[in-house]
Amino acid sequence: MTGRRRAAVLGKPIAHSLSPVIHNAGYAAAGLTGWSYTRIECAASELPGLVAGLGPEWAGLSVTMPGKEAALAVADAASPVATAVGAANTLVRRPDGSWYADNTDVAGMVEVLTGAGVRPGASVTVLGAGGTARAALAAAAGLGAREVTVVARRPEAVEELRPVAEAVGVPMTGAGWAEAARHAVVDVVLSTVPKGVADPTAAEVAWRAGTVLFDALYDPWPTPLAAAAAAAGCRVVSGLDLLLAQALGQFEQFTGVAAPREAMAAALAAARGR
Repeated sequence: MTGRRRAAVLGKPIAHSLSPVIHNAGYAAAGLTGWSYTRIECAASELPGLVAGLGPEWAGLSVTMPGKEAALAVADAASPVATAVGAANTLVRRPDGSWYADNTDVAGMVEVLTGAGVRPGASVTVLGAGGTARAALAAAAGLGAREVTVVARRPEAVEELRPVAEAVGVPMTGAGWAEAARHAVVDVVLSTVPKGVADPTAAEVAWRAGTVLFDALYDPWPTPLAAAAAAAGCRVVSGLDLLLAQALGQFEQFTGVAAPREAMAAALAAARGR
C-alpha cells in the first residue's frame, strides 16, 4: 500500500509515549510503507486548533491525558461508548474529512481482563475516580460485572461518575479511600490512580488468590500494589497490556487493515527491555 498517511499520539507530557513504537512496527509488518506515526505535545486547550489545522494526509490521532474530553468535544460524531464515558482516546479521519471519536481503552480493558480469566458476574472495585475510571466503569459493564464499587479520595468525584455508570448500565456504589483495602477483597480490582497513591494500600489488602488486578500504571513496574497481589497468587495485568490492546483497535480504525498483533507486541516488549 502506498501514499503518504500520518497519525500521531497527542498529550502533555508526551515524550515518554511508547505508542509510536507500537504503531510504526505495525505499519512495517503490514506493508504500509507510506505510513508514519509520531508524538505531538498538545494540551487540552490546544487540541481543537491543532485538529482543525491537519491536512488530508492525517488518518487518525491517539489522544492521551489530558485531552480525552477535548477529543470527544472536537469530533463530528462519536461511538456510543465514547459518548457514554464522556471521553475519547481515538479520533479517526473519515473520507469526507470529518472526525469520528471512539474510546478503545474500554474494549482494551475488556480484552486484557477476559484474557486474565474474568467472567460475567464478577464483583469489581475501581480505585480512583478520574478519566481512566470512566473507561473502567464501561469495561466492567462490558464484562458483565454484577456490582462495582468506586473508591476515591473525594466523594464528589464518585458522584461525577454516577452518570457514566447509569449510561453504561452498571450498578455502582461509592466508598472513601480509607476503605480501599477492605473493598479490594473482590473478584477484580481496577487501579486507575496516579503513581504512588495506592502504594500504602498494597500491604493492607488481604489478597485473595482468585482476584485479578489491573493496574493502569506500567512505569516503574511492578508497582507495590501489583507486587503484593502477585505474591498472593493473583493474576495481574498492567497498563502496558492495555497500551497494546487499545493500540490494536486504533491501528485497525486508522488503516482499515488487521493489526499485526505479534509484531506490535514484540516491538513494545523490546522497547520496554531497553
